[in-house]
Amino acid sequence: MKYVLVTGGVVSGLGKGVTASSIGVVLKSCGLRITSIKIDPYLNTDAGTMSPFEHGEVFVLDDGGEVDLDLGNYERFLDIKLTRDNNITTGKIYQSVLEKERKGEYLGKTVQVVPHITNAIQEWIERVAMVPVDGKEGPADVCVIELGGTIGDIESMPFIEALGQFSYRVGAGNFCLVHVSLVPVLNVVGEQKTKPTQHSVRGLRGLGLTPNILACRSTKELEENVKEKLSQFCHVPAANIVTLYDVSNIWRIPLLLRDQKAHEAILKVLNLESFAREPKLDEWVARATIFDALQDTVRIAMVGKYTGLSDSYLSVLKALLHASVDCHRKLVVDWVASTDLEDSTAIEAPDAYKAAWNLLKGADGILVPGGFGDRGVQGKILAAKYARENNVPYLGICLGMQLAVVEFARNVMNLPEANSTEFDPNAKTPCVIFMPEGSKTHMGGTMRLGSRRTFFKFVDCKSAKLYGNVNYVDERHRHRFEVNPDMVPEFENAGLQFVGKDETGKRMEIIEIPNHRYFVGAQFHPEFKSRPSKPSPLFVGLVAASSGQLDRLLQGCCNGHVVPTKHSLSNGSYTSTVHQNGHAKKLANGLSNGAFYANGNGLHV
Repeated sequence: MKYVLVTGGVVSGLGKGVTASSIGVVLKSCGLRITSIKIDPYLNTDAGTMSPFEHGEVFVLDDGGEVDLDLGNYERFLDIKLTRDNNITTGKIYQSVLEKERKGEYLGKTVQVVPHITNAIQEWIERVAMVPVDGKEGPADVCVIELGGTIGDIESMPFIEALGQFSYRVGAGNFCLVHVSLVPVLNVVGEQKTKPTQHSVRGLRGLGLTPNILACRSTKELEENVKEKLSQFCHVPAANIVTLYDVSNIWRIPLLLRDQKAHEAILKVLNLESFAREPKLDEWVARATIFDALQDTVRIAMVGKYTGLSDSYLSVLKALLHASVDCHRKLVVDWVASTDLEDSTAIEAPDAYKAAWNLLKGADGILVPGGFGDRGVQGKILAAKYARENNVPYLGICLGMQLAVVEFARNVMNLPEANSTEFDPNAKTPCVIFMPEGSKTHMGGTMRLGSRRTFFKFVDCKSAKLYGNVNYVDERHRHRFEVNPDMVPEFENAGLQFVGKDETGKRMEIIEIPNHRYFVGAQFHPEFKSRPSKPSPLFVGLVAASSGQLDRLLQGCCNGHVVPTKHSLSNGSYTSTVHQNGHAKKLANGLSNGAFYANGNGLHV
């Protein structure tokens, strides 16, 4: 097994996750099998109980693991399926060591950070690296490890020590360290400054790790004299210094690495030159080129409570991006804070209220993502009502589906006191209830999590057609509440169809309003399995409906210069083909974490 460690210096948020994922993409294109591990130095056991404002979205894996959003990056970039053990946290390591101590496995010794914690970290890495994640038998060839945080952080010190020991243990030729650092350009003089990177590398070497490759983030490509200076003071060959400068879209990052021969430097350090081929990234080139050429826009209103931080909805944004490129539309996301749609805001902040409703009414489609807590719930209900009454395409995910049910009960079935027991435990008309198997005393890891099977009950519904007319799909879940099964007959008599249910037929998974252009709600989170080459069918349906392509998509017609995606699905996995100018081009190997930039009231992805 070969290991590539990616660390970061100077400041956080440089894009270590994108860099680690892109390294994996380039090595995979060389014919190597890749797996990934993310190390998060925080004390939480997992990311499940953390606020999206604190650490971005919580990404959910097939096995129910609630993990850091970077594992979503890895899955989308590399088209692999990771497990909860691929996310190492300080909490997990200390928990495992303390459990062993309580069992007496340390034979009465004094349990210390060195060697017990550091050994546990190394053993965890070696064990998880051997688990295949690409659906093939046997271990991968290379494990890409990302160390979260910044070099010098107190909480990451045990991991730095463990990785220093680990590099010595696996030996030269089996370990490559890529250090991501910042080379700022001061506006006053316009000169690229190397001193921050010099100090970062000096600190890293002082902790026992020596970088083999420097990946320098900068606004523009590094000048040759800057590379020579970094090489001299950081003891890294100039050929092993690459620039990750700003590009038009994130799908160009693996191409940057390839063009600067980063793969050759890594393969040389790992003694893999004779086993690898030249990287084949034609599909990445095609996808990046198509994205840059898109001109016709589609506006999607994202109605949520965490709109102040785009990372809170990262996977949703990625799924929208995948679907919009698939439909040959340039995505514009209009962020709408759900609280701004509520009547109370009309009194307290009338300008914000007016602006929010203008964005909602100006959108081609509306998306209400998942969430927890009662803040902004009424605004989401109002968004669902507006979409239903005005025939605007709507996709509700998890809470967005539940609140669409509440809205339908209140305004179609004339049940004004309909509510979810999450927000009103004593609701007189509880149309969304707490699941019987849930825990009311423990929050972490107690929801209905991971991949679950959904069976279609109506073969002619939009959702089933979008998934390729299959009998069932496997999608990832994360929820404590569900639609009250006792009220389902009432809803169906009123015109709300529950087109997807679990294996028991008692848990509602997908809702639709048949005579609406596109009104779909999913209890699961389809965004977690979306890939650039395999966009989520429900997101494709939303974007297609919002851009006037849904009928052709459902009918399978191929008229005009824009041809919607053709989906086929087997055993819960779907594929897609992008057509351009009459020619079909298969797109494979996902990439995520797009570059965002503001443009007026919208956000381009």
